[in-house]
Parts: sequence; C-alpha cells; structure tokens
Amino acid sequence: MANIRIPHPWELPERLATPEDIYLNRRQVLRALGLGTLAATLPLPLACSTPPNPDLLARGLAPAVGKKYADRFPAKRNAKYGIGDRKLTPEHDAGGLNNFYEFTTTKHEVWKKALGYPVDPWKVEVSGLVKKPKTLDLDALMKGFPLEERLYRFRCVERWSMQVPWTGYPLRTLLDSLDPLPSATHVRFVCVNDPEHLPGVKESPWYPWPYHEGLRLDEARNDLAFVVVGSYGHPLPMQHGAPLRLAIPWKYGYKGPKSIVKIELMKEQPHTFWNVLERKEYGFYSNVNPKKPHPRWSQEMETDIGTGGRRPTLPYNGYGDQVAGMYTGKEA
Repeated sequence: MANIRIPHPWELPERLATPEDIYLNRRQVLRALGLGTLAATLPLPLACSTPPNPDLLARGLAPAVGKKYADRFPAKRNAKYGIGDRKLTPEHDAGGLNNFYEFTTTKHEVWKKALGYPVDPWKVEVSGLVKKPKTLDLDALMKGFPLEERLYRFRCVERWSMQVPWTGYPLRTLLDSLDPLPSATHVRFVCVNDPEHLPGVKESPWYPWPYHEGLRLDEARNDLAFVVVGSYGHPLPMQHGAPLRLAIPWKYGYKGPKSIVKIELMKEQPHTFWNVLERKEYGFYSNVNPKKPHPRWSQEMETDIGTGGRRPTLPYNGYGDQVAGMYTGKEA
C-alpha cells in the first residue's frame, strides 16, 4: 500500500511561503518616545507592490559574511515544515523593510544602515548552568551543526504576518552540546551592543540595551525553536540579524532575538527587553493568541505583508499541536 501523508494542521503549503523581500523583521514593535514610554499609535504595514530598489537587490540582500560559507547553502529543505496555503514572502520586500532598532527605528532605512557592518570575526559566549561552557566562533556556528531549511510562519505583534524560508538548526542541538545542568530552567539571549557602529543604540539611550530575550528551557528545546544562520538559500544579510538569530514561530516576532552574542542558561526567569519597557503590553511568554488583545488593539486578525490579504490569527500561530502542551493557558 502506498504511503499517504496527511499534513499537520500547522503546516503551510510550500507554494505559499513568504519570499525574503517581504519578510519584515522581528522588532516592528513600538517606537520609544522617551524613557519607558512607547508610541501611542501603530499603523499596519502595507504589502510591498513597488519595484525593488536596484541598490537593495545588488547590495542590500547580500550575505553579511560575504562569500564565506557559500558552500553550505542552499541547505536541503526539511519537508516536515511547510506553510500550507500561504505564499512565500518575496525576498526583496523582506530585506527592505525591517525592525532592527540598534541601527534605526525607520524600517525602510535599516538595510542601508546595516550595510558593511562587520560580522567576521563574531563570537557567541555560552555560559551559565552548563558543564561545557564555550565561546563559539563563526566556523562553529556555521559548520558545527548540520544545516536544513524550514518554511515557517511569522506573526508580528503589530498584526502583520509572513512566511519565510529559514536555514539553520534546532536550538536544542546547540543547547544539548553544552550539557546543561539539572538546575537550568531558562535560557537568556543577549544581542550585539556596539554604540560606536550602531547608530540606533547611541541615538536611543532610553532603551535598556543590549536587546535581550529569554525562553523557558523546555521551550528552547522544542523541535520548532530554530537557530537561524541563513534565509532564502544564503547566509543572512545584516538586517535580518546576521550572523545568527532565533526563529520561535509560535510566539510574536520580537521573541526571536537578532545578532546574538551571548547565551546563558539560568535557574530563574530572565528579564526581557520589551517586558522591561512595557510590562503590561509585552509578557515574558508572548505566545500568539487571538483571544488575548494587545492593550491597544485586537489580535484576532492579521495582514499578510506579501499579499495584503487579511485572515484570522491562529492560536500559537498555527503550531498548537507542537507547543500547546507546554502551557497551562495562563501564561502571558
């Protein structure tokens, strides 16, 4: 008898994944007006329909590591992770409109500000409650684990969504290589903090730099939690968080930190960037939940930035079969 594979409800059809040019990045959240105060209005982004900037196509989508590690891409796609009936977001749209406040809060200017930012050499310090603390260089990050491509949904807290082909490896694989101690319960991630070369850091001193995020250890070890080193078949451009970031597809996008420089295993829940700024608006867990409105807008609907179409938001962004069992339903 022939094998008939029934897709999981969380899978998206490959033909409907989001091309990189429409993929908007994780930090499309609120713009700070002052210490601890966030902007009062939040417009939804529009679908990108204008021709791409030639300079963006020529330089802005290029890998931040240059030609190094080109032999590692494209990685084989893991068919287990599809995108159902959604469309892949175009690459030039995803790379041309981003949130990366360390460079600028102006979304369409991020790729320009990020051009030429040095990522080689790059070090990621891994420490805390592990038996094998270490510092990982680019070779370890790019060659130390088998790479695969996954098509993931992405849902921003601002009510826009996209579908992206990420390249990387399960976060669990990296964590297990460190041999965590039994006392470890959480993982903290710290991002690059370089005021000399990151104009947004210097211009916005009211933010609690560096950008920092956290997960429970069981969340971090879930199969969907993904270390991302590439997108659209090549290493990451800087505006996407080169040389590595996280994709946590059942949570709002800001839970996926960019340009990580430190990973620390802990026995207590870490502070997180947006939760420090606005605790009532951004919880530690930040799971996608259409029934839990943001204090200033509903989360019941979302807009696909590739097509401009609106659709109902799915609980856990459609990944409930994989992740709902980790939660009691009371997490925020």
